[in-house]
Amino acid sequence: MAPAVLRELTDALRERMGRVVVGKTEAIDLLLATFLAGGHLLIEDVPGVAKTTLALALARCLDLSSSRIQFTADLLPADVTGVSVYDQSTREFRFHPGPVFAGVVVADEINRATPRTQSALLEAMGEGQVTVEGRSLPLPDPFIVIATQNPLEMEGTFALPEAQRDRFMTRLTMGYPDADAEATMLLARGGADPLAELAPIASEHDARAARTAVAALRLAPA
Repeated sequence: MAPAVLRELTDALRERMGRVVVGKTEAIDLLLATFLAGGHLLIEDVPGVAKTTLALALARCLDLSSSRIQFTADLLPADVTGVSVYDQSTREFRFHPGPVFAGVVVADEINRATPRTQSALLEAMGEGQVTVEGRSLPLPDPFIVIATQNPLEMEGTFALPEAQRDRFMTRLTMGYPDADAEATMLLARGGADPLAELAPIASEHDARAARTAVAALRLAPA
């Protein structure tokens, strides 16, 4: 993908996602930069500021598969990676992939789960694969984890271990929209869900090509 085409795609994504996440151009820019650079994103903020909507908007615009994992204190690693179930008809175990096997994975309130469950994402985020019962299973390409984290002073939270924080390329805070953005959301949408009207403007192949183009960009030593 030529740099000019990459620029056009990025501008189109920014404009289309801005229709859904109103007044948060900086958050959209950081998400796109993180995605194109092959990283993962951690959003730290209170509930209700469109963190999940931001992630799903990216998945819709690029026609990527998406999943959402609600992290709770009783969540187990197998609930993230998947589990093998015995099939009596074939008399063998059949692996059922977990929600981590998606292009865009929303890890909602990741710090509400125990460190044991959080560690289920370490291999996926670092190596793009999941090892289950001695088998290494590749994850979709492209793959990104967009995790949300509640403020640590809230009840029922666990601090992310250093190894887990290191897997994230970018960390941002959304914040509440300003008055003009709130008025736009209330008056312009008429009660409709903007995500439902969001159509893809690029394909999974285009997303891979864009990532390859970014990785190939040459920077002068200066």
